[in-house]
Amino acid sequence: ALFSLVCFVSVDYNNTDDYAYALYIASFATWLGGAYGVCCILRLYYRQISLKLIINYLIFVCVFQCAIALVIDLVEPIRLWVDTYISNATVAGNDALKEINRLYGIGVALDPAGVRFSIVLVGLSALVARDQEIRKNKKYIFFYVVAFFIISVVGNMIARTTIVGMVMGGMYMLYSIHFFRGEIKKEVINVWSMVLVATGIIVIVAIWFYNNDAYMYRLFRFGFEGFFNWIETGVWTTASTTKLNTTMWIWPEDTKTWIIGSGNFQGTDIGYCRFILYSGLCGLIVFSLFFVYNAIACMHKFPHYRLFFFMLLLLSFIIWIKVATDLFLIYALFYCIDNPQTERI
Repeated sequence: ALFSLVCFVSVDYNNTDDYAYALYIASFATWLGGAYGVCCILRLYYRQISLKLIINYLIFVCVFQCAIALVIDLVEPIRLWVDTYISNATVAGNDALKEINRLYGIGVALDPAGVRFSIVLVGLSALVARDQEIRKNKKYIFFYVVAFFIISVVGNMIARTTIVGMVMGGMYMLYSIHFFRGEIKKEVINVWSMVLVATGIIVIVAIWFYNNDAYMYRLFRFGFEGFFNWIETGVWTTASTTKLNTTMWIWPEDTKTWIIGSGNFQGTDIGYCRFILYSGLCGLIVFSLFFVYNAIACMHKFPHYRLFFFMLLLLSFIIWIKVATDLFLIYALFYCIDNPQTERI
């Protein structure tokens, strides 16, 4: 409410008609109401709803979206059906996504998709690192690792923002075994043996497709453009990062805009620039504190997953370097989970 108020004052003071952030409280209520409805439906079937249950459903949805994105791109009748009934509103439409040669799922495309994939990759890593039931079952570990790579690889082909969650998820698992401190406990050796087996199989399959299939070769080159450029030229860069660094860093030119903003975005996608240009440092600080509070509240509610929520907070601030986005959609689900103390860790 306070963020919406600051944005409304900016719009009113600057006499503009862009109420996108001034109406943020409506988006907040939509996410919270949707999360509450989802949890009510799940509660009809499950005795209780846990963080693990929510993340497992999110993993399934992301894997499905990755699979359907490939099917949509390869099977014309399915693509026509999806384009007829479902539009990716993040751009002009599905036709625009085809023109720029991007994969898309059912309402899943571009940076919003990459942000959601990143959230789930970090959550998946948290389950593998913290849940004893998963760590004791090699089959579970194998399936989780396969899901991690499916979301990472195909997710990057849909939106390269997914790379942030891929890196953070990998770091989470390394930290959980005290890799950086030179300590590897015996209890996690079995886990990492399965991780290495699954990783080896997936890498071999990926290399084969890259070398023998022109379609997959194109997708790999796009999804991991930065890594290919780094290997071939010594510089990590992509077309999108070049555009961001040359045209998107737009800052206020007067004190008033720095403080209260100008009431519009002034043609930039970068999160920090958009928040400051729209509502000044006042809006940016309030919005940032909102996510700091979300992270702290969830750390208290789920003490065994403190690192997960700390990484979600970092994810918000990292993603804002590239695009303005809102991670409250995931916090809304966690707020609606009950009895977290009974979860088995």
